[in-house]
Amino acid sequence: MAEAIVNKEAEVCELKPTDKPKPCCVCLDEKDKRDECLLFQGLESEECKPLIEKYKKCMEGFGFKI
Repeated sequence: MAEAIVNKEAEVCELKPTDKPKPCCVCLDEKDKRDECLLFQGLESEECKPLIEKYKKCMEGFGFKI
């Protein structure tokens, strides 16, 4: 049976065990923290770099190269 994940934009992503998930449906916490930091601290902030790296590693874990 497929599992559904709902993100904050109310998008529903149907995940089947053999399907690769959509990028919008994974690493939501890491993405939110990264985006908030970039919004309030700016693109060049040293504070955001660990959050960006954490997000990249999370995405790579799902097979996405950033």
